[in-house]
Amino acid sequence: MLERFRTFWTKVFSPVARTFLRWGISPDAVTLVGTIGVCAGALVFFPQGELLIGVIVITVFVFSDLIDGHMARLSGKSSSWGAFLDSTLDRFGDAAIFGGLTMYYVGPGDSEPLAALALYCLVMGSVTSYARARAESLGMQAKGGIAERADRLVAILVMTGLADIFDLLILIPVTLGLLALASTITVVQRVLLVRSQAKATTG
Repeated sequence: MLERFRTFWTKVFSPVARTFLRWGISPDAVTLVGTIGVCAGALVFFPQGELLIGVIVITVFVFSDLIDGHMARLSGKSSSWGAFLDSTLDRFGDAAIFGGLTMYYVGPGDSEPLAALALYCLVMGSVTSYARARAESLGMQAKGGIAERADRLVAILVMTGLADIFDLLILIPVTLGLLALASTITVVQRVLLVRSQAKATTG
């Protein structure tokens, strides 16, 4: 669903990617700096209740996920190591975003149930990714579902930003609830998909 936007933004940031390469900056360095920026934006600003600032900082650094991949393709240095590093550090960024919201509800948001809900989204996001990775390590596919990573991130960042702008904080728990449900369904979908493939293999 979001692939058309990925293609658009990749073209927009192509000059930046080319400039970084001319400066001798590696794709891996961009990946690392981007992850640090996302984590800092989420874990510094969200717990203080500075939700919009946190979203802006995170969004700026999230674009590094497009730039580093484009840099690797332009330089002809796409590698298994780069793909592994990118995917691994993505998990840190995802965890920081939902972890920051968990800390917000433990602090100024003052709601233990909503803190638990944000934590559940964090866990299910990791389980969703793990299910796919484990399936692929076994030679099977577990891609797809109604809540892939890009969809989850766009939804929570947009709604958190709007919640702060319009002082409609209810938007965050509603989004978290929908993401919790969608992530759970996605995990079940992937489990069933792998089960069907495994049964077909064993006859």
